[in-house]
Amino acid sequence: MAKSSKTRASRLKYVSTTHVLIPGFETPFDQNLDPTNRWVILANKIPWDKLVKIYENQLGKSNFGASKINGRIAIGSVIIKHLNNLSDRDVVAQLQENVYMQYFVGLSSFCNAPLYDPSLLVEFRHRLGIEELKEINEIIVSNWVMANESNQSKDENKDKNSLDWDQSDESKGGDEKEPPKDEELKGSLIIDATAVPQDIAYPTDLNLLSEAREILESLIDHMYEKSSDQSKPRTYREIAHKEYLKVAQNRNPSRKTIRTAIKKQLQYVSRNLKIVNRYMDELGISGILTPKLHNYFLRITTLYDQQLEMYNLKKHSVENRIVSLHQPHVRPIVRGKRTANVEFGAKIQVGLVEGISYLDYLSWDAYNEGQYLQHSVEEYKRRTGYYPSELLADKIYCTRANRAFLKQKGIRLKAKPLGRPSALQNHVSPGERNPIEGKFGQAKTAYGLQRVKARLSNTSASWIAGIILVLNLVKLAGLSAYCLILTFIKNVTSNKENGNGFNQVFLQNGVA
Repeated sequence: MAKSSKTRASRLKYVSTTHVLIPGFETPFDQNLDPTNRWVILANKIPWDKLVKIYENQLGKSNFGASKINGRIAIGSVIIKHLNNLSDRDVVAQLQENVYMQYFVGLSSFCNAPLYDPSLLVEFRHRLGIEELKEINEIIVSNWVMANESNQSKDENKDKNSLDWDQSDESKGGDEKEPPKDEELKGSLIIDATAVPQDIAYPTDLNLLSEAREILESLIDHMYEKSSDQSKPRTYREIAHKEYLKVAQNRNPSRKTIRTAIKKQLQYVSRNLKIVNRYMDELGISGILTPKLHNYFLRITTLYDQQLEMYNLKKHSVENRIVSLHQPHVRPIVRGKRTANVEFGAKIQVGLVEGISYLDYLSWDAYNEGQYLQHSVEEYKRRTGYYPSELLADKIYCTRANRAFLKQKGIRLKAKPLGRPSALQNHVSPGERNPIEGKFGQAKTAYGLQRVKARLSNTSASWIAGIILVLNLVKLAGLSAYCLILTFIKNVTSNKENGNGFNQVFLQNGVA
């Protein structure tokens, strides 16, 4: 019996690296850029001149001096970073490798060298603070809305002109309708709040005290070299470190064991604080400690007072609790979730209008989001010129003060009320508030909002505002592309009727 012949798929032969030469490698750079590429679409939809002006206005206010990097590169780099969820080093590497990204930041030709040092992205976050990024966000959104309105008005005018009406002068001068008055209530506003975790190690009382003790030991070593002491003060650092490791490396220590270890670390920290204070009285603050080291000393002093109070009163919370010595602005936020009962970071309130996100409020302290409902409504009026006709919110916003405020403005509140339901028609139906929850999920999973890696409070706020900006850019870029397709189809249809070819259609749409 004859065997059936089988055809095998062709395999790519291995080519030695010695045979792959750079001059012989084919590149697409001799071709024009693809107009449908996302970076090309975004670049053409952003009003760069207005945004660069905002950046340049910050140059005189910054402590970093004049910048050698233009504003478009700075703003474009921030957008690239959050859109692709990249680190600072990866942003520079991607800009060096990607021709479309270089077009996006305003380069006229491809450059194979790094555009700037990755450390300059910290400077960009300093200059593009939360207020500047919020302004940039509103400018981009308003620019897109104005462009869409102008396109719609042009289409309406074309439709009117296409109608073959034989209107006489008498008919034109007949009963004219009064222009419609602007409504005081327009649109729908969805508000909600979420916690934005900071990139810090999970704080425990024992770990914080041990870290504070080690920093104080370094300060004592530094101060001793400049003091008149003949012998270095005893800090018992080896014994203290062994006692800490004995409990820290225990997988399941008892509460009594942890409490005993905290007591011992408190004693070591207290002893070291006394030594540092004695050296500061002798040598002076300015002559011995830099501003950075002095700030660390003040944080440790506050941390010690807080930990001592919690130990004596046998509690686990205190006002303005420090959970990170390196990021003292971070506060614990109790969320009550199954996966994470307590999160450490900022808390933001976001307003959603027709799929567009606005950062209404940000705070490092835990707050009841219900008290900022009126703030979000007033921000809506500031942006649009009128109040929303309806407001969708969680039941935590349904306080008496908020309901009275919304009733006074004539705004319909759609939320599950606190207590017994009074009006079933005002309840939010399932799925109505899903868009804002989806925005939070998109920002945290795709754009890095689940872990802010900036160190300072202002740069962290800039990080968060940049992600909100990217959310809107993705939304607007999608809508813009859709509108471009519709406009192209309309022009194709009209031009075919007029006998024009596809080349003329391309020229009319600026694709050529």
